[in-house]
Amino acid sequence: MADEEVVQTEEKKGGMLKWIIIAVVIIALGVGGYFGYTMFMGAPDDEAATEEMADGGDDVSPESLEGQIIPLPLFLVNLADPLGRRYLKLGIEVEVRDPEAVEGLTKYDAKIKDSLLLLLSSKTLDQLSSMKSKLELKLEIADRLNQILGTGSVLRVYITEMVIQ
Repeated sequence: MADEEVVQTEEKKGGMLKWIIIAVVIIALGVGGYFGYTMFMGAPDDEAATEEMADGGDDVSPESLEGQIIPLPLFLVNLADPLGRRYLKLGIEVEVRDPEAVEGLTKYDAKIKDSLLLLLSSKTLDQLSSMKSKLELKLEIADRLNQILGTGSVLRVYITEMVIQ
C-alpha cells in the first residue's frame, strides 16, 4: 500500500511538471509573437512617418495616396461569345486624386461610358473567369480612364458588382 502511494505521488509531480512546461512555452510563444508583430508588421511610429514624409515628398506612389471614391454607372454588356448568349453586369467605383478628376468624370461621361463599353464587350468568358484576369481588367479600366482624364487622375478601380451569365 505504501508503494502505491509513492507511485501516485510521482505521477502527480510528473503531470504537474508537464503543465508547467506547457504554460512556459505558451507564454514564450506569446511574447515572441508580440515582439515580432510590433517590430515587423506594426504601424510605424509617428517620428518615422514624419521623417519619411519629409525625405520623400516628391516621389509619392499612387498606392500611398488616398482620394475620393466615385461610383460609375452600372455596365451591362454582351460578352464576345460566339453564340452571343453571355453577358456581363459590372459595377465599379473609382478612386480619384483631386476635385478636377471628379469634374472630369462628369464632364467626359459619354467618353468614359463609350470607352468602357467597348473594352468590356470585347472580353470573353475565359478572359474574365480567373482572379488574374479580373485584376488585369481593373488595370485596363484605370488605364482607359487615365487616358481620358489625364495621367495619374485615377488611383484605383474597385469592382463592386460582377455578374457573368
